[in-house]
Amino acid sequence: MIVLVETRRLQLLLELSRQGSMREVADQLGITTSTVSQQIAALSRDIGAVLVEPDGRNVRLTPAGRRLAAHAVTILAAVSTARADLDPGAAPAGTVRVSGFATAIRRALLPIIADFGETHADVHVVVQEHEPAEALALLAIDDIDLALTYDYNLAPASSDPAVDTVSLWSTPWALGVPASAAAGITGNAPDIFRAFRDHHWIGNSRNQADEQVIKLIASMAGFQPHLAHKADSLDLVEDLILAGMGVGLLPADRAPRQGVARLALADPDLLLRAYAQTRRGRSAWPPLALLLRRLGSSN
Repeated sequence: MIVLVETRRLQLLLELSRQGSMREVADQLGITTSTVSQQIAALSRDIGAVLVEPDGRNVRLTPAGRRLAAHAVTILAAVSTARADLDPGAAPAGTVRVSGFATAIRRALLPIIADFGETHADVHVVVQEHEPAEALALLAIDDIDLALTYDYNLAPASSDPAVDTVSLWSTPWALGVPASAAAGITGNAPDIFRAFRDHHWIGNSRNQADEQVIKLIASMAGFQPHLAHKADSLDLVEDLILAGMGVGLLPADRAPRQGVARLALADPDLLLRAYAQTRRGRSAWPPLALLLRRLGSSN
């Protein structure tokens, strides 16, 4: 028996599995809760199985609903790819799910989203803040369409044949230290690290690349750093530096707070490299292709 199912209904079921409530699905997609409920009910009739069940004032997916939602990921991805292949010149429309690190979201993505409100009202962008490994894990299971990631030239990320990667920009990084300890510190990167060998060091709590870079340059300087603290927020890294609790890596183009000095690193240089990454074959989808073009031209 062949069952014809509307992909829109599958999309609503998939969003319900992610959001957990019909109201949240309705709010995200700009429709009514009643529409969500009616379409899920129609999908249940199409499939011939109960897909949701009451859960207090909300609903939850039944085992059959969860299995169908898992299939929906593959089905909707295939339909999306087919549409892009058949009509890559279609007007961009749809919701692009983006996960990325905070600097990329602030620097590159938010200005584009603001402009889309005026120039491409049918393109909607949903944003999540994640470090590279977290974003790529979401990309792998098709929970997002675009990952904004980074690595360092001294700690390059491994390549994935299932992922298309576009380079966006690079920026030098420096060693952040208390301003009172920066006077007279010169030399190449190992020299500068060596001057702080007896200090505590600050790593990144959500990305191992910072720690890899610190250990690499420290090994060039002939010592093993004591990574006492970990912080994901650059503001918190500066707070720890100001409190005299350690030294850590900071962007060289970030205006330092009073009391924090940045010591430039050279020989070897340290560069953060930003990327836009998508699942292979997906970048032709018009709204995603538009966003990728804008990201590439903004840097």
